[in-house]
Amino acid sequence: MSVDDDVRRLHDHLKATEEQPVAPAAGRLLGEAAAVAADLVDADLPEPVVAERVGQVAELLDEVETTGNETVDDHVAAAKRATEDVRSSVDGD
Repeated sequence: MSVDDDVRRLHDHLKATEEQPVAPAAGRLLGEAAAVAADLVDADLPEPVVAERVGQVAELLDEVETTGNETVDDHVAAAKRATEDVRSSVDGD
């Protein structure tokens, strides 16, 4: 997969959480993460900038302790994997 594909996958998983009921603290963090990811979709940015912003998304997702929703938990886990994939692709691993 390309970096663009991984960013889109990240965004798609976070977007899928938007209409789901979650704990308030998790909702705030997921909303911020989704906003950053949305800004990256189809953006013409250098890969190091994309990696930095995806790192911000990863930090926000790491702060999510519990969502209270198993479906959202699955999307959060998938989004975390996508952040790792983006950073790995940019780093050339």
